[in-house]
Amino acid sequence: MKYQPKGVCPSSIDVELSDDIIQSVSFTGGCNGNLQGISKLVEGMKAQDAIERLQGITCGHRVTSCPDQLANALTAMISNK
Repeated sequence: MKYQPKGVCPSSIDVELSDDIIQSVSFTGGCNGNLQGISKLVEGMKAQDAIERLQGITCGHRVTSCPDQLANALTAMISNK
């Protein structure tokens, strides 16, 4: 699924789930090293576990962050099943 994040630097987040397990995550744009790290850390996790860990994280003065937007993408994917 391609997700259009709001309020962050990346222009899109691509997420692949299989049986609610995160298979892969890739961000287009943003802080490349940090986003690769986040992607590798959540691979193999249950989507709900990742949502619980990442939801609500902020970045500087922003009310959201790349991890928070990933949680939103995962939530949207689960809700659309």
